[in-house]
Amino acid sequence: MKHSMKLAVTFTDTASGNRHQLPAVYTHRGVLVSHLRYLAWYSEKSDSWREKSVFAVRLLIDYIESAPTFKKATSLLKSFTEALVTGTINYETSDDPLKLFWKPRGLTAANTLLFHITHYTDFLSMQEGYEQSRINPFRSATNWEERMNWCAYYHKQANVFLNHLSSYAEAKKAAARKRLVYTPMQLLISNDKAERFPENKIDCLLHEGFIVRGRTDYRSQAITMLMNYGGLRKSEIFHIFTSDITLDPNHEDEALVRVFHPVYGKSPDPRYKNRSEYLLCETGYKPRNQYRLTERLYSGWKNPLMTSKDGFFEVIFNPTYKAKEFLDTWVKYLKYQRVEPINPHPFAFTNDRGEPDTLKNFQRRHRRAVERIGLECKKEAGTSEHGHRHAYGYRSRQSGLSQVDLQKAMHHANPNSCLVYIKPTTDDIRSEMRRAER
Repeated sequence: MKHSMKLAVTFTDTASGNRHQLPAVYTHRGVLVSHLRYLAWYSEKSDSWREKSVFAVRLLIDYIESAPTFKKATSLLKSFTEALVTGTINYETSDDPLKLFWKPRGLTAANTLLFHITHYTDFLSMQEGYEQSRINPFRSATNWEERMNWCAYYHKQANVFLNHLSSYAEAKKAAARKRLVYTPMQLLISNDKAERFPENKIDCLLHEGFIVRGRTDYRSQAITMLMNYGGLRKSEIFHIFTSDITLDPNHEDEALVRVFHPVYGKSPDPRYKNRSEYLLCETGYKPRNQYRLTERLYSGWKNPLMTSKDGFFEVIFNPTYKAKEFLDTWVKYLKYQRVEPINPHPFAFTNDRGEPDTLKNFQRRHRRAVERIGLECKKEAGTSEHGHRHAYGYRSRQSGLSQVDLQKAMHHANPNSCLVYIKPTTDDIRSEMRRAER
């Protein structure tokens, strides 16, 4: 039974005067204001993060309303965590005494939900009058847990700039503590294979799949080339301005594509400090990562590795000659297909009304194109949009790029994120063994 609902609200922080568009938890007692303050405090977090936090809190509220009374908050949280992992349904009687009818959740999902609840109540415990309200307090860690905490500490510190300034005493204190409530140990999984778009089908997709009303869809061709041959994430493409695609000064028959940070990237108009100010002053739009997740213009941003102080990175085409083919497709798109906007905006790709193209529209066109060439569009087969980025990563690995090279080519902030493309798959190991046997 649902004991809460989600509302979209405008929240004004009385301390700063800032206004926030936030999802709110609404119960029979009204809006959960403390959670709104919590979301506003972490305003830099993504819309997806906020939605997960709201979902976790709503689940906890439903459980509190349905479960028997607990004397201690930690006992409640422990019971709630067990319900997440095992579910609440009695399959022998086909009934649920709590009337929640929760199915078992995976350990990763349960751990994420527990994290959001713990993070929220930790925030509450730091507020005036809430000092003793930490729902998931620390306890003394066992010797084994302390060792694992130290491993986590050193692993984190190895990837932190200026880590020599970190406090050893604070790290020692943190390592000796363990959360009182936690999920069972998660499975240690080495990603066996990054599903990628079939290399022998990409030309067919581009030239036979992207057809609209009997004409070539240059817009979808260009977007797909940026993902498959340029390694871009699908969300990054919808932040690109028309002015970001130019001729390469060193190779005039090739395209130079730059992807700027949607908020802090350099403005194309020198009168403005950054892209956010430019959009807000010159257009009716705002940076697309600042729209709500449910709004059509929303496009995410993964904080990739930038290569310029102006807040951008350059697309590195692989194979390199695809930069020339992309330029040819881009010119055809501008000449034959792009609809100029009635309400001016700088975004490179437009829909049939001249408005900024959306991720959802492209996903629909991509699915139809994949099905048109006889394939099924699904992540497991590598035929979804993200399969193109995996194809780029695998192709780059096959080209002999090192981990450092691959990190820069794929714009990963963490150098270990590209390991999935470097480490051998099960099929690769079998092939090496067969080669050795021969």
